[in-house]
Amino acid sequence: MSTATEAKPPLPPFTLESARQKVRLAEDAWNTRDPKRVALAYTVGSEWRNRAEFPVGRTEIEAFLTRKWARELDYRLIKELWAHDGNRIAVRFAYEWHDDAGNWFRSYGNENWEFDANGLMAKRFASINDKPIAESERKYHWPQGRRPDEHPGLSELGL
Repeated sequence: MSTATEAKPPLPPFTLESARQKVRLAEDAWNTRDPKRVALAYTVGSEWRNRAEFPVGRTEIEAFLTRKWARELDYRLIKELWAHDGNRIAVRFAYEWHDDAGNWFRSYGNENWEFDANGLMAKRFASINDKPIAESERKYHWPQGRRPDEHPGLSELGL
């Protein structure tokens, strides 16, 4: 259960503008690759489905993200709003990363999010597919961290 002191604006019900803002804030947080920071955007008992893993709660989410970013190196992510209604947002995303052998991948997916009244994500359901790519096929070349505002999004990149 979350408390008012944990509020993460924008809060539901979402408008088109506030849903887009929420998506960009999530993208920015994930691009930090800081598991502790990212986990704070979720309710204490948040439920996830991420591929074949089903973490529940911030502690499991933080552990999941720590493992994820230890194997997905030079991770860069773009999210795009797909739809929104009330306290729910649907996004599509693509991220690029390489493994410790230098093999590059672009991972594509969709997420369905449900928020509590304080703007913390209570449920996250992700479906993800990985496509091996050559390093020359990479489209994300910004420095590690937040995607620059002038960098094209998924639609502009044809993804």
